[in-house]
Amino acid sequence: MALGRGLSAILDEVGQAYEHEMQSGHRDFVGEIREVPVELISPNPYQPRKNFDKDALLELSESIKKHGLLQPIVVIEKGDNYLLVAGERRLKAHQLAGLEKIKVIIADVDIDEVKLRELALIENIQREDLNAIELAHSYDELIKVYDITHDKLANIVSKSRSQITNTIRLLSLCDYVQKKLIDGEISQGHAKILVGFSNGEQKILVDTIIGQKLSVREAEAIAKNKKQKQMGNENSINRQKKESKDFIIQHKDILSKKLPFPFKVKEEKLEIKFKNEEEFKKFLSMLG
Repeated sequence: MALGRGLSAILDEVGQAYEHEMQSGHRDFVGEIREVPVELISPNPYQPRKNFDKDALLELSESIKKHGLLQPIVVIEKGDNYLLVAGERRLKAHQLAGLEKIKVIIADVDIDEVKLRELALIENIQREDLNAIELAHSYDELIKVYDITHDKLANIVSKSRSQITNTIRLLSLCDYVQKKLIDGEISQGHAKILVGFSNGEQKILVDTIIGQKLSVREAEAIAKNKKQKQMGNENSINRQKKESKDFIIQHKDILSKKLPFPFKVKEEKLEIKFKNEEEFKKFLSMLG
């Protein structure tokens, strides 16, 4: 399945409709503008954006109360009610202001559930104030829903493939770190450094970054040093395992001479096979 026209195409159409109505007063276009009760509008259920800046919403709310809504939101009709296509911040600002009605553009387009999901994702990707985790979820869902590669998505949203991949990797971070990123306590640059560490290590590192107010470069140095120590420990453990394994293998000839039973050497293990109870008793007598 390929991505459709996207949000911009639909908004272009309804935008032209709005301009057309303002100039001529005619309604012969793809969308209709009217004021509708705020309570009749439902948000897009596929909206991946969960966090809205409260101060920014309050500021927008005050502006709307003073100057009115300059740009209508976009909805589609669903029976006697409406479903939001674009403009959730403006809708929330109206609700915050206690306004009963809102100016809407009713788009005369056929939008199914797949298109609603796509519109919500594309709208969010195009927002400048979207936090990195929300953006990562949007990228990840587009890739899964449309079964496309990182390269294909990069072409669609005009981003580099590495930017898509690095952003999606943020979803592997633990919830504690993701919240710090969402709340703005660390930057995306800081967060990327923590990918690959265990949850416990991520928590320690992010607390260190925040507590000591480390720059991305300083955080990179600490993370690099920690990874080098981990690699050193892992190499030491692997070396010990190899030496242990080699030790048994080196004595395989001696074992062959001493043990009159079939046996196998498996890494650090020696497996002896007994045909019957008599052989086992013989082995016990050898030990005694």
